[in-house]
Amino acid sequence: MTAARSPRVRAILLLAAAVSALAVAPPPAPVRAAPGPSAPAPAGSAPEEFRWAVQPSSATAPTGRNQFIYDLGPGQQVDDHVAITNLSAKPLTFTVYATDAFTATDGAFALLPASQPAKDAGTWVGFDRKPLTIKPGQRVIVPFRLAVPANAAPGDHAAGVVASVAEQRVDAEGQRVNVDRRVAARIYLRVGGPVTAAAEVESAQVTYDNPVLPFTRGPMTITYRVRNTGNIRVNGKVRLRATGLLGLPLGGTQQLDLPELLPGAQVTLTRRLDGVLPAGLVTGVVEVDPSTSQGALPQTTRTSSVLAPPWTLLYLVLLVLAVVGARWWRRRRNTTTVPDGGPTGPAPTAAPTATRAGKPSGASAGKPSAGPSEAPTGDAVSADARA
Repeated sequence: MTAARSPRVRAILLLAAAVSALAVAPPPAPVRAAPGPSAPAPAGSAPEEFRWAVQPSSATAPTGRNQFIYDLGPGQQVDDHVAITNLSAKPLTFTVYATDAFTATDGAFALLPASQPAKDAGTWVGFDRKPLTIKPGQRVIVPFRLAVPANAAPGDHAAGVVASVAEQRVDAEGQRVNVDRRVAARIYLRVGGPVTAAAEVESAQVTYDNPVLPFTRGPMTITYRVRNTGNIRVNGKVRLRATGLLGLPLGGTQQLDLPELLPGAQVTLTRRLDGVLPAGLVTGVVEVDPSTSQGALPQTTRTSSVLAPPWTLLYLVLLVLAVVGARWWRRRRNTTTVPDGGPTGPAPTAAPTATRAGKPSGASAGKPSAGPSEAPTGDAVSADARA
């Protein structure tokens, strides 16, 4: 008996040991989120190694401008200044220059990397590119000249005044790498001449995650591309919505800002609309209301559709068909089948037939209607006598 119980006893002991180990095991350590860019540094920590500011300035101090904005004609030029302030705790050596700007794929204002030479407005700004060393807390104002070529194309041109700090560091593999840190101020230049303001939604694609469960809605994803087809920068508003047949709204509307698009730039964005009702054919509508500094532009629209079977409606139709079919089958089974020989039961009684006087009904002319033993009734004789 002891030998028979030993496997069960061992299993119970092992289970008890496992439960005890889980009970005494320490809980997992909480995940700590890294502090965001705006989080204050802990007390006693060292200040950031590199911090500096680049601001539009006059010859003596920053002017409060956020950007360099110019309106010049071909062949004209302007003299201006930029202030560079060292906000770090040690001296920094800067290289100050200008380069072209462009619209990144996500709509951000971006500058060419230091390794790529400028070809447009970045080449119109002249700086003395010798290194500039600035002490901690010190501000240096650097003059420059922007000269527009005589053959410059009319419209908007964008660039940036860059103050960069380059250094060598050792990466995780022990190799020396060059690190270029840059801070810049934007330049917006409009060259006089004919201008065209236009934007277009070039494409739109939609996908839909159709829910299988009835009476539920699903998400629709819209990917669209907007291009600035004019020669001045454009921004504006974008409205995304989902519609069904005859333009009926299906839910899931969004409104967002159109990123600033420099001339010729395009941006491809993807957004998700939740709570879209499956209605057989779901259409994603992209409506862009572009605008410029001169005012609003005509709306541009693009649509794209995707099949979204309405499972709820199909389930209801199948249910109705099943109920109707069951009732029809039950009625057919309960119906009585009639035989080929006619209905069964007692024969119907023949209606009485009128007879002529002296001639019984059914008798042929010149032939007796009954044999010797079948005498005519008294009613028939009375009829002959009256005749």
